[in-house]
Amino acid sequence: MAKKYSRSQYKKERNAQKDTRPSATLSNARVSVTKACFVLDAIRGKSVQEALGILLYNPRYASSLIEKLLKSAIANAENNNGMNPENLYVAECYANKGPTMKRVKPRAQGRAYRIEHRMSHITVVLDER
Repeated sequence: MAKKYSRSQYKKERNAQKDTRPSATLSNARVSVTKACFVLDAIRGKSVQEALGILLYNPRYASSLIEKLLKSAIANAENNNGMNPENLYVAECYANKGPTMKRVKPRAQGRAYRIEHRMSHITVVLDER
């Protein structure tokens, strides 16, 4: 038989397991997961200053989105957790599949080809060294 909990006990247990590291998430970014992962792989495990430098000079479109996201995560670490930005590094960064916008492109002889504009949910998690 299942153990009976009150709602407050359940919430207390759930919040005790919650990740306290500072993070930032971008939902429905208009870039595919594959293209975002090329940029995320370049900054994973790097210090925050080094990651910002990489993103600043990376020519890919996703790097501008991820740079903004990283700055947001740094601000969250400073304001919410009181961490020093010099000691931070990118602990985790990943992109998950988001919704796909489906469009139709007319082709020869009355045919129609489907065009899929893929989106992604990008997450950056920081930690202190």
